[in-house]
Amino acid sequence: MKLVRRIAATGCALPLALGGLIAAAPTASASAQGCSRHVLEKAPSSDKELVEDACQAGQAGGDDAFRTCYHLLRVDYVPAVVAADSCRLAPRN
Repeated sequence: MKLVRRIAATGCALPLALGGLIAAAPTASASAQGCSRHVLEKAPSSDKELVEDACQAGQAGGDDAFRTCYHLLRVDYVPAVVAADSCRLAPRN
């Protein structure tokens, strides 16, 4: 009877453990994706490649990375508020 309980406990715990791994995996590279998703939602006519480049530049964090990200987005005429918010998102995720 103890063996059956152990197997049942293992069978219930394994999906929970794997679910945690699967849920954490996408967040590892989500920072630039969150930034670019925010820009493309708020300013859909933006150049996707330029947005990705800007968000990659902002991913490093810090003032210089923020300025680079912001400048690249503003070159593409992304509204200032959207550019600033997106560049603040880049290093967070």
